[in-house]
Amino acid sequence: MKTEDFDFDLPEELIAQTPIKNRDESKMLVLDKATGEIEHKHFNEIIDYLNKGDVLVLNDTKVMPARLYGIKEDTNAAIELLMLKELGNDCWECLTKPAKRIKVGTVVSFGEGLLKAECTEEKEEGIRVFKLIYNGILYEIMDKLGEMPLPPYIHEKLEDKDRYQTVYAKVIGSAAAPTAGLHFTKELLEKIKEKGIEIEYITLHVGLGTFRPVNVEDVTKHKMHSEFYNMSSEVASILNKAKSEGRRIISVGTTTTRTLETIMNLYGEFKGCSGWTDIFIYPGYEFKAINSLITNFHLPKSTLVMLVSAFASKEKIMNAYNEAIKNNYRFFSFGDSMFIK
Repeated sequence: MKTEDFDFDLPEELIAQTPIKNRDESKMLVLDKATGEIEHKHFNEIIDYLNKGDVLVLNDTKVMPARLYGIKEDTNAAIELLMLKELGNDCWECLTKPAKRIKVGTVVSFGEGLLKAECTEEKEEGIRVFKLIYNGILYEIMDKLGEMPLPPYIHEKLEDKDRYQTVYAKVIGSAAAPTAGLHFTKELLEKIKEKGIEIEYITLHVGLGTFRPVNVEDVTKHKMHSEFYNMSSEVASILNKAKSEGRRIISVGTTTTRTLETIMNLYGEFKGCSGWTDIFIYPGYEFKAINSLITNFHLPKSTLVMLVSAFASKEKIMNAYNEAIKNNYRFFSFGDSMFIK
């Protein structure tokens, strides 16, 4: 299976640069994965596709202002860090630019010394491990110094940084938003609950694994970076009950999907647990946890387009993407949505 098989041509003007005014008024393409039938709707109509007894599972991770701009203490050279993964004891894995300037022992200073980072390990692909040095509460310092880590294809300034958070974001730790959830409003979630649909939350902190491009020709040779996940025992037992009663489990986003499938692969059921996952889902994978999926439109040749192709078949996904392009859907993080039923 070749990475090229998951390529498609996307006009640049369809890459959404800013969020639309009202979250739940984005377009929604509804794809029946059994028949390939497509409908064109708006996201606030998702409620019409949800049934009493369904369980909707969302990722409640919160994006950190994880992009920091600083200077090397010895040369004053400009350095950019994207904080990816907390390793404990104030040590973090960071994507570093330019990485070639950062060796073990290099100290980078931010905000005139409000925060310092000393490199303790050099890894591949521009990743370095840093020990952070500061006084006070790290996330408060990051709020002062950091920027929201918008993807590189977004060139517009984000006026309201809350628009790169879901309305239910709670557990801070992500370097990118779980974007399928950006379409929900608090009012829409209330209406969904009132219809008798259960809403449950898991956490997966989005890191490099989710948005790193695939740079190998053979899909199966791609290595995912690991990301931290957590599921409570309460949520596990609700999902196990739904599964045993034949009720639908509807995953909001690829990050939620990867968490649910990871746990199901490990234990054969849902279980209260936390850990690190580097699961890579591509066609041929047999889904064990979810029945339906709410997602966005993803980058060509990405692990995310491979995951949705595994869920609905590559042919149906590529056909749906072509339909979306024909109908001027907005793509990627601030773009429109898709419900695969």
